[in-house]
Amino acid sequence: PLGAFIVWRRMAYFGDTLAHSGLLGIVLGTVLNLNLQLGVAITCLVVALVLVLLQRQRRLATDTLLGILAHTTLSLGLVALAFLETVRVDLVGYLFGDILAISPNDLYWIWGGVLLALAALVWLWRPLLAATVHEELAQVEGVPVFAVRLAFMLLIAIVIATAMKVVGILLITSLLIIPAAAARRFARSPEGMALLASGLGCAAVGAGLWASLRWDTPAGPSVVVAAAALFVLGHAIPSRSRH
Repeated sequence: PLGAFIVWRRMAYFGDTLAHSGLLGIVLGTVLNLNLQLGVAITCLVVALVLVLLQRQRRLATDTLLGILAHTTLSLGLVALAFLETVRVDLVGYLFGDILAISPNDLYWIWGGVLLALAALVWLWRPLLAATVHEELAQVEGVPVFAVRLAFMLLIAIVIATAMKVVGILLITSLLIIPAAAARRFARSPEGMALLASGLGCAAVGAGLWASLRWDTPAGPSVVVAAAALFVLGHAIPSRSRH
């Protein structure tokens, strides 16, 4: 469901920026001896707050700020990892996902993150939808737009931290937006699009993991390819005209 809001708010590149900063979170978690998912979530939230503050200035466009933050945080993470000579980090696994590296402790974090994100999204659904449709009107109606925006960014950070070992921090945004983009063509309501996007996302994960086991391909890219195949298939099926 979160991907639907990313598509509606045209924040795909914003999600990419947070995902790229996840590598810096891995370094933070390693240095401070924290759980890596927690380190990624903290870093993503800090980057989101910095972006919100920088958006208030009018010298640089938002897409320029996103590009600067995305590549700077990714590069900082890679440089910092180079200095951690005594620590062995599976860089490819974190960038592109490695389901075989998931431990029982990771499963607890994944389930906890999923339940927390779903509960928060249900609670935020109406104000977030109102702010997505028209921020100024929502603010007039009493919706705390700034707080809702920060909560939405926190949700994205939680999802990125939760799914990074399955799909990888470089591919997680695609798993959020591709099912939502595929569902948009057939949905008749926001709730319908969110539910359909969730179903397509689950189908993509199942198909991608099956393909990974069947042909010994990387799990993360296989899931994204499956999602892209569903997107193409969805656009090949004629939709009913809307009146």
